[in-house]
Amino acid sequence: MTSPTSTNTSATEGSPRRVLWSLLVPGAAQCLTGRPRQGCAILTGTALMVGLGMVLGRSVGLSTELFFFLLVLLPWWLLQAYDATLSQTDRGWPLQTAIEQVWFHAHDLRYLGLLFLIVALMDLYIILVNPDYAMALFCAKPGGWLGTLAKIQSPTIHVAIGYGFLALRRWALLLYLAYAGFGLLNATANFACFGYGRVRTAFFLSLVAFTAYVWGRRSRFDR
Repeated sequence: MTSPTSTNTSATEGSPRRVLWSLLVPGAAQCLTGRPRQGCAILTGTALMVGLGMVLGRSVGLSTELFFFLLVLLPWWLLQAYDATLSQTDRGWPLQTAIEQVWFHAHDLRYLGLLFLIVALMDLYIILVNPDYAMALFCAKPGGWLGTLAKIQSPTIHVAIGYGFLALRRWALLLYLAYAGFGLLNATANFACFGYGRVRTAFFLSLVAFTAYVWGRRSRFDR
């Protein structure tokens, strides 16, 4: 099976300089390889996103800024670096070809796998620096060994899902759907018991959006 854009695009070998330039200055590699219009558009878009992230961080909070960084700014930054490795012309929308390639090869799902691994590290960090932290499970906050198991399961399952998404394994899709269902039920119960919470609401909405997206891409988990 060939990519729908393989007739005018190919990944180039030996392009670490392009990637390095793009990682340091978004859009720089595009400008240096004969695509100044796209390069300037990428640089402008990056600047606007960085500014928006700073505004969100100051007005809403650090957690929202981090959320924005992981879901918007970081994938954009990596996408334009990937775009720098593709041989193409200055025609079309900025990053259009890279987006087509990412969609075709399911790199978007692999990025979600990377996010799960990052979240697993964050969960583990929270557990280690806050040993008294208790996770709310269906309106209860168990302590002792049961509470420890409740906390450890989160980074453990996130690592498993992250690895499975990186490899596009079918079992990872099933594991994620089961874990997402558990998370939605748990969040609904905690809403009923504890009421509105900003973190709880953000988690619930993001989980719904993530699950809908993953379900829409379920056909790519083909091994």
